[in-house]
Amino acid sequence: MKRTILVIAIACGVISPALAQSVGEKTGVNSVLGVAPKTEDFVKEAATSDMLEIEAAKIAQQKGNAAEKKFADQMVTDHTKTSTELKEMVTGEMKAALPNGLDESSQKKLDVLRNTKVDDFASEYDPMQVSAHKDAVSVFERYAKGGEDPKLKDWADKTLLALMHHLAMAQDLDKNHK
Repeated sequence: MKRTILVIAIACGVISPALAQSVGEKTGVNSVLGVAPKTEDFVKEAATSDMLEIEAAKIAQQKGNAAEKKFADQMVTDHTKTSTELKEMVTGEMKAALPNGLDESSQKKLDVLRNTKVDDFASEYDPMQVSAHKDAVSVFERYAKGGEDPKLKDWADKTLLALMHHLAMAQDLDKNHK
């Protein structure tokens, strides 16, 4: 019995860091304080953000108006590119930080978009894009300034310009649908 408990405890100790996010990043404290995320958190958030953007854009390509479809095309192109770049840069132990799928929160956002009627789509998608890109800009800015991995810091800094452009485009979408 003790041996079983020990094996379970060791397994949890090995697996949980790969699945967990630091408390500061998960609660938003790091963002408020302007603290750079840990490299594992940055990798997880960047990868999850890319997956969410691509999947949300696919829904927008079906349900969105002309402006949202154009925006969605850009999101698929750009976030596929950054997703590929991130996967190529992440090596060794850091590969465990790459999520295999969306987290529960991101999945719920997609479910809302999937269940939204075409006539109501802009009121869900547009503000979601503003919020998602504000979060992404925050994470990338903080990592570019204070991250641990020099290659990822440089990549975050270079990617930041595109994310700021996406944010401005999303804000225009949101403003124009109201």
